Amino acid sequence: MGMEMSNLDIITQAAFWGTVALTIAGALIAVFPRNILYNVLGLALALTGIAGFYMFLGSFFIALMQLLIYVGAICIAIVFAIMLSRPLHLDTPPRATPKVVMGLAAGALFFVAAVSVALKTDWTPSSARVADVSLWSVENIGHALLTRYELVFEVISLVLLVAIIGAVITAGFSRRLS
Repeated sequence: MGMEMSNLDIITQAAFWGTVALTIAGALIAVFPRNILYNVLGLALALTGIAGFYMFLGSFFIALMQLLIYVGAICIAIVFAIMLSRPLHLDTPPRATPKVVMGLAAGALFFVAAVSVALKTDWTPSSARVADVSLWSVENIGHALLTRYELVFEVISLVLLVAIIGAVITAGFSRRLS
């Protein structure tokens, strides 16, 4: 077996690094622009990149659910919240320095915690989990999501409802101030 890479390996590597670039670009667009609509589009781009990672991991069902739920439903709900909030053509107030510093500190703390957990985790699969591939079938995942993890779906729907109600209240409050 030589050290040469086949054309398929090169294409696979290029697709993987393209997915990495897509995800990072989406994350940067989600964070840095001051226009909130661009932030949502960046979020959708980053979440699409995450779906690509699921594809590389061989979990096509989870990748499709990522696209349907997060890119489709969540980003659309955020767009509705934007539509119900303050108009984009109004000038945005300047960012308060203490809020920016606290946001950067919280982000740095989360990053350090995530890297620490990633470095301390043993990523080698146990032989029991690898041997029983049937645990990860679409049927078993669907059954678990609709029985054992049903509460998760209910909580997600409540979070979406609260977000939409919050957007409506915010829109009403900002219009009263204008």
